[in-house]
This record gives sequence, structure tokens and C-alpha cells, in this order.
Amino acid sequence: MKRLRLWVNSFNLVQQFLSIGFLALLIFGLFSFTFLSENIDTFIDSQMYDYLQRSQREYLVYRDHGSPFEDVNVSHFVLDQNGIVQSEVSEEQDAALQRIFAATQEGSGSMRINGHETSYYVRSLDQGLTLISVLSPNYRSAFERALFDSVINVTLAVIFLLILFIVIWIFTLLRPLNQMRSYIEKIRDGQNPRLNIERRDEIGEVAEALVDMQQELQKQQQIREEMIQNISHDLKTPIATIKSYSESIKDGIYPYGTLEKSVDVIIEHADRLEKKVYSLITFNKMGYLMDNAEKGASLPMIPVVQKAIMSVKVLRSDIRIDTNLADVSFHGEEDPWRIVLENLLDNALRYARSLVRVTLREDLLEVYNDGGKMSDERIEKLFKPYEKGSNGNFGLGLSIVKKVCETYGYHVSGANTSDGVVFRIVPQNKRKKKQ
Repeated sequence: MKRLRLWVNSFNLVQQFLSIGFLALLIFGLFSFTFLSENIDTFIDSQMYDYLQRSQREYLVYRDHGSPFEDVNVSHFVLDQNGIVQSEVSEEQDAALQRIFAATQEGSGSMRINGHETSYYVRSLDQGLTLISVLSPNYRSAFERALFDSVINVTLAVIFLLILFIVIWIFTLLRPLNQMRSYIEKIRDGQNPRLNIERRDEIGEVAEALVDMQQELQKQQQIREEMIQNISHDLKTPIATIKSYSESIKDGIYPYGTLEKSVDVIIEHADRLEKKVYSLITFNKMGYLMDNAEKGASLPMIPVVQKAIMSVKVLRSDIRIDTNLADVSFHGEEDPWRIVLENLLDNALRYARSLVRVTLREDLLEVYNDGGKMSDERIEKLFKPYEKGSNGNFGLGLSIVKKVCETYGYHVSGANTSDGVVFRIVPQNKRKKKQ
């Protein structure tokens, strides 16, 4: 079965269509020879008996008026109560009429006579007479051939129109698919192609998704280039300072007056450089973060929040950090979540006037600060790499937060409040309800 599925999957659309068409014709042929053939025979018998009855009625009308009646397809014979034919017939005809007379009192039937299937109709008349009307086998055969020819011709015409319609339909599918394949190949070759497929079905949706993907790739490429430029600029300044100060000290010149102050400047820039490199390493590491935590919310969050506060509160001792922590657990591992808390708290302390508040309850983590409100443009770019705020450092902290949240199935957002700014983390499946 697996080999058959792989073999079918190797077909292109045209080959699949031809295979389905052949299978459909095969099924139709079997259906025709089994069910349709039997129904056609029943229909032919019904038509033959109707024709015999009409011919009989006309014969009787002409007989009552004493006029001769001729029907090239039907022969009419009158028999008395003893089965004696009232007209001249051949021995073969007489034998056939006697068999019909003996087998049927009144009504329709069929009998094989002289090797042919023969339809007849028997009617009782006055004075003990019986009228037997016999249909010519040649008429039945001709009618069958005409009917079968008509059915086959109509069927073939319908199949042809259906095949034509399906072929046209397939080519309407192949054209946009080929356009999309060419579009993807051009993107792969570094070109900037255009894709214009005006469809509202699934193919149109895929085309729109491809265009959106290309636009997103262009944005990512632009962000990547800007990141490289920003990284180069951020690293160049401390490296140049360290190098120039070191060379000056080596030459016996102290840029800040004394050896100790000059070395302090070198240490300060080395610390800046270390933080930048650490942020880049963390950002890259979080890009490859995988959800290896056990299923469900198994990580107690109160210790994580407390450790993060302990590590960052020394940054600004003048800011009060309040907490409202419920004993809840989140899904994930401790180190990534601690990095999330440290980055959010670092960001809050950088902008806060006097207060930072951490709220933790079921399916919600909030970090609030009473600093100035963010612009709409800033809110849209909050979690993009190297998008710095007015007091930002490297523009990677919130990007790291977003990557960790997405890995563990959470959604992070930032918003203005009436008196400050708040960042919220909620499960992806409950984000609408919480927001």
C-alpha cells in the first residue's frame, strides 16, 4: 500500500488526471454492463408491450369497421376457444401461437421462438375469441441497437465534455502554480519578482502568503543588514576607545590625567563590550531555544521572579519594586524565564520614575513601570531586534523576551496605561481573553 501511495504521489497533475479518468471510465463500464444493461432491458420490454397494445387497439378499431389493418412490425392472430387460428398461417407460426395460447390467458409476455426472443400480447375478445399480437424480432433488435447507440453516444458526449472541462480546469490550476514556482525560483536567485494571481480560492491564498513571505523576507533582510551595521557601530566604539587608551598609557600618556582614571575608562568600555557580546550570544542562543520542558505548567514562578529582582534591583536603588505574586506555575525552564524577567525588569527600571510593579497570577505575568508612555510607532516595533527606545542599550532585550515566550507557547505584549507602561505575558490560547 505504501509503495502504491508513493507511486501515485510521483505523478504530476496531468498524470493524476489521466489515471483518475481511466479509473472513472472503468467503473462506468462495469456499471453499464451490470446495472444499466438490466435497466435498459426492462425499459425495452416496457416499450415493446406498449407498442403491442397500441397496435392491438388500432387493429380492433379497423376490424370493427371491416377495414384491413397492416403493421409491418406486429402480426395479429385471432384464435377460437379451442386455439384454432382464424386465418391462414404457416406450420411454424401455428406452433408458436399454440405455445403462446397455452402459456398465457391474457396479458403480455415474451418467448424464444425459432431462436429469437419474441414479445407478444394476448387479449380476450367476445364470443370466446382470443387476439394474439406478436412483435417482429427484427423490430426489437433494431430498437435495442438504436437505444444502445443513443445511450452510448450521449454518454460519450457527456464524458468528452466532462474531460474537456476538467482539462481546462487543470490548466487553470497549472498556470498559477507554475507562476508561483517561477516566483519562488526568482526569490531564491536573489531577484525581486512580482506575483499577480487574481484568485480568491486556496491557490490565491497561497499566492498572497508567498507575497507576504517575500515582503517579510525583505524586511528581515533589511533588519539583518541594520543589525550588522548596529553591531559594527556598537562594537567599534568601545574597541576603539580601549585600543586608543591602551596605546596612550603604553606611551606614558594618561588621557584622564591619572593612570587609575584612564584604566577605569578602559574597564568601563570593556564592561560595555562584554554586555553587548553577552546580549548577542543570548539572542542567538534563544533563536535556537527548543521546548524541552515537561508538558504542562510545571515551573514555580515565584522563585524565578524573586531571583530576577535580586539581580537587577541594584541597577537603580532609587526605584521601588513592588510585587503581587500568586503561587502559580508556568510551562518552561527556569533559565530562559529568568532571562525574560531580568530583561523586562531592566527595561522597566530604565524608564521608571519611582515605581516598578510585578504581578503574577494564573496565566498572567505583568511588569509595570510609571515612566513615560510609548508612541504608537514604538509599540509596533517593540520586539524587533535592534529597535531601541530613547533610553535603550542594545535593542535585543525585548527580542529575547519574545523568542522565549513564543517557544513556550506564550504571548508578550506592551501597552500604555493611564499612568505608565505595562508588559503582559499570557498563554497563546488565552491572549484574546486576557487582552
